Amino acid sequence: MHLYQAVILAIVQGLTEFLPVSSTAHLVLFPWLLGWPEGGLPFDVALHVGTLAAVLLYFLRDWVELTLAGLGMHYPASASGTQVQHNRRLFWYLVIGTIPAGFVGFLFEKKVDESLQSPLSVTVTVTIASALILVGLLMWVADRMANHTRELNQSNMGDAIVIGGAQALALIPGVSRSGITITAGLFRNMTREAAARFSFLLSTPVIAGAALTQVPKLLKAHHSGGIDMPMSTVLISILVSGIVGYLVIAFFLRYLQKHTLKVFVYYRVLFGMLILLLVFLHSGHAR
Repeated sequence: MHLYQAVILAIVQGLTEFLPVSSTAHLVLFPWLLGWPEGGLPFDVALHVGTLAAVLLYFLRDWVELTLAGLGMHYPASASGTQVQHNRRLFWYLVIGTIPAGFVGFLFEKKVDESLQSPLSVTVTVTIASALILVGLLMWVADRMANHTRELNQSNMGDAIVIGGAQALALIPGVSRSGITITAGLFRNMTREAAARFSFLLSTPVIAGAALTQVPKLLKAHHSGGIDMPMSTVLISILVSGIVGYLVIAFFLRYLQKHTLKVFVYYRVLFGMLILLLVFLHSGHAR
């Protein structure tokens, strides 16, 4: 894979990890659509390290406050008792919400990763396209039905269970972790921004856990020649995906203060339909 291809895929990862459009679908389908060589699972892991760094840096202060409060400390000292209590509850809601995705990932992540290896089967490609469309429509329903009244400081155990359960579905290619969790938050009548913040905070432990388990495999693959690109290209790609991811988080949270999710619904549905059309045409040509 050439450097420019790796950088473009890093930009794609940075854009799609936090926008509700499925980074997995794009990382798998972009090389397929453009006829590029695939970076493979180790390269995908490297790109996720970049976006993990982005979400950690963006929410670093939040995580420090939540973690210290969750462990029983009054931090920051200037915070009111009410705010510390909210942070303590939110920390444990996030811990509970992480459990379903961690459990499902432990059981099925290897099988899903194997199904995404090249060459893609028709079944997997259709699954990705269908998930793009179905979750897009579900997002549209949630955005229209929600009353958008509940802020992040009003989150509760029900939110943790529902949104955490939804996050477990993100293992299905094409679903989108942010897409399905934001949708679940909207069904819980959260504001769009609150749903996105809860989604991003909830994703951090899962992405971090995946990175901790996969990075040693990435290094091993590089040493054994399993990555067909220089380490400098991998490092540049991590940096690019991290920078783009950070900017996307900042943009998306501001965007949701005044806009609906309609544009992302349209994008998901149209992209999914395009993929189904290409699969149909390719299958017809193969006959």
